[in-house]
Amino acid sequence: MKKILLVGLTGTLFIGCNVKKEEQGELPDLDVDVKADAGELPEYDINWADVNVGTRTETVEIPIVVVVMEEEGVEIPYLDVDVPNGGEKKERTIMVEAEVTDTEHNLDIQEIWAEDGNLYVIAELEPTDQSIGDQTMRVSNQVSLNAPDLNVKYYIVGTRPDRVFNNRYDYLENTDELKSALNNPKIIYFRT
Repeated sequence: MKKILLVGLTGTLFIGCNVKKEEQGELPDLDVDVKADAGELPEYDINWADVNVGTRTETVEIPIVVVVMEEEGVEIPYLDVDVPNGGEKKERTIMVEAEVTDTEHNLDIQEIWAEDGNLYVIAELEPTDQSIGDQTMRVSNQVSLNAPDLNVKYYIVGTRPDRVFNNRYDYLENTDELKSALNNPKIIYFRT
């Protein structure tokens, strides 16, 4: 009974490999009243499957997206801001972006407010009538700013498009709630 159990367990452990018995073995004889003889287990030479890992070239269809970037001179708003005790000014670009689907959208920075060392950039995202089908489009708008290092907070008025990229900004229905949370911010930029 012990031999059948041992063979059954051994067979279960070696599924998927080649086993060659090298030497005979025997189980020890047991006697309840006497110490067991040492006995010997059989030896086996086990050859596992050879596994080769590598790469090969397969031909598959993949989408190809071509984006052509061209440099072009465009007029962008430029703000030069002096803040009392604000320190040294540096020039930087204030930019808002959104990823949209279904229809083209316009994204424009409408206002920039200043209060207590903070800048509040308010942009507006509006869909157009132009369909883009199942394509994704990224829209952006920017303003150049020459000012001391200020904390910049971004807000977009409009419906947040359902894309992970759009989690970078806070979306508002309108600016009323933001205005009431601030203490009369100064408007330093207003889009005409």
